[in-house]
Amino acid sequence: MTETIQQNGSTGSIYQGSVAEYWNEEANPVNIELGEVDGYFHHHYGIGEPDWSVTDGDPATARERITAELHRLETQQAELLLSHLGEVRPQDRIMDAGCGRGGSSFMAHERFGCAVDGISISRKQVDFANEQAQQRGVSDKVVFHQLNMLDTGFDTGSMRAIWNNESTMYTDLNDLFAEHSRLLSRGGRYVTITGCYNDVYGLPSRAVSTINAHYICDIHPRSGYFRAMAMNRLVPTAVVDLTEATLPYWRLRARSPLVTGIEDAFIEAYTSGAFQYLLIAADRV
Repeated sequence: MTETIQQNGSTGSIYQGSVAEYWNEEANPVNIELGEVDGYFHHHYGIGEPDWSVTDGDPATARERITAELHRLETQQAELLLSHLGEVRPQDRIMDAGCGRGGSSFMAHERFGCAVDGISISRKQVDFANEQAQQRGVSDKVVFHQLNMLDTGFDTGSMRAIWNNESTMYTDLNDLFAEHSRLLSRGGRYVTITGCYNDVYGLPSRAVSTINAHYICDIHPRSGYFRAMAMNRLVPTAVVDLTEATLPYWRLRARSPLVTGIEDAFIEAYTSGAFQYLLIAADRV
């Protein structure tokens, strides 16, 4: 690492300060208990068909079975994202923008053997993830920073790959992609998995507005991603609609002991067609 990064907790706008406060206070069992299954703490959702047999059997162990299955689906989602990062060599450096408690960052290091910088606006998440790095013996390679992803301070062209896993809805897309474009080396890869509202249906639906209010975020229209990428030298190489792949996860979660109250809004939004779950990969040109 060549830069001296100032981790002064600056969050920028009042809104970003409220986002930091939200995640500093968050201790939701659906995040914590799933991570305790194998030590990979995710802050995103899952894809794939569940093993529905976990909902049967002894009620005394139902929570454990369903938790492990939800975690498997979330890990499967992270593996899909990482598989789209392209060729990453051990000598490269990559960035997890909106890293949460660091699960995907550790998976990326294990997959590629390279240096990983995780960025979160939450001091609590950063401290937790850095402690995990120490426990795993990889703190020389996987480092977490309390920084605003719109202005990281890292060197221009220093990253081979960058990803956002369900964190773009906390930013202005043009500002975000401008910073990612600055950080990526020429030919570097950007990947996001995100929920976005379908422009064909007009403004955000009631269910999408409910999700916005729950997470104090601002879900973007699908078109906004491609427009902001075009403005910032990011050329899409793959667009994968994961909407049908994520619906079973939400249906299982709605039947789990870990419900948060937002599950029905996601199911309604996805099934209506007003909301989509996309993977977008793009190259920096």
